[in-house]
Amino acid sequence: MTDESAYAASGVSVEAGKESVAQMQAAVEATYTDSVLSPLGSFGSAFALGQALHDPVLISGTDGVGTKLLLTIAAQKYDTIGQDLVAMVMNDVLAQGAKPLFMLDYLAVDKMRPEVVATLVKGVAQATKTIGASLIGGESAELPGMYAKNHYDLAGFGVGVVERDALLSAENARAGDVLIGLPSSGLHSNGYSLVRRVLGLETDADFTKLPEAMQQTLLEPTRLYQPALNPILGMDGLHSMAHITGGGIVENLPRAYDETLAAELEWGSWPILPIFDILQNQGNLSLEDMLLTFNNGLGMVLAVAPDAVNAMMQQFNTHDEPAYIIGKLQPRTTSDIEWKGQAPWPMTFD
Repeated sequence: MTDESAYAASGVSVEAGKESVAQMQAAVEATYTDSVLSPLGSFGSAFALGQALHDPVLISGTDGVGTKLLLTIAAQKYDTIGQDLVAMVMNDVLAQGAKPLFMLDYLAVDKMRPEVVATLVKGVAQATKTIGASLIGGESAELPGMYAKNHYDLAGFGVGVVERDALLSAENARAGDVLIGLPSSGLHSNGYSLVRRVLGLETDADFTKLPEAMQQTLLEPTRLYQPALNPILGMDGLHSMAHITGGGIVENLPRAYDETLAAELEWGSWPILPIFDILQNQGNLSLEDMLLTFNNGLGMVLAVAPDAVNAMMQQFNTHDEPAYIIGKLQPRTTSDIEWKGQAPWPMTFD
């Protein structure tokens, strides 16, 4: 018995791994630019920064997709979850004003199924290309005994670059800055453990019994914000940004300003998608639960100097990108976020 057949007998197929790479190769290489210096399959991935930048700062991020993966397994739909991965990683990088450069992905599976693996990686590649970055490397692992049948995990690492003097940070935010919110595409990739409990999705069959429209809503990929934000990156008056991800508005927005400031937000100033009302009502969730778990319709929030707001909003309008003025920053008194207007859900339940 050869080494390869012995490995195959233990549940790992080297040939299936090679076939997976062959099927994904064209999609991955389509993301390459002249900055990519190493071919697919190299031990390390080389990327040239070039000489156009004066004082470049690299911004890196890493993330996964979480239990939203379980819904893709139930639906046997693998073509959009790659966008979730790219968005979760690169939206964080973008929040510091960085232009996306490259991604690397990690895919672990119970069994190497070339078509499924290729579809997953093609989704990552397509989303990476959409934001103008390159998918320059990655790793796939067949781990029999580690994952249940048909189960897998997907994680990624990304890098962007920004000039030091254009770096966005909480230190730049000022009292009086206007908060501009960009809408989310839905749940993005956060809160799915609660979503599954609220909707009673304990098995694959529970998910496939849902109305098709609800299945599509739950699988809607996380929005990529680079296309909307690219025209305003580097504009005077853009001070900081917050990616509204795990922890919702209340944990992520304060990361865009320091402890001397507070955000005053106006309920009703941005649209809340129906899926959030459905989850709140069906799960009997309090306002605190909603705010700590979900983005509730906002995926990115910008802190902008008052005299730059009109120019920035005009840029969004020109490119048909919806944007909402949702509040402002002010000196902190007690809480780091203060709310105005009528909240859409009760604060607590008896």
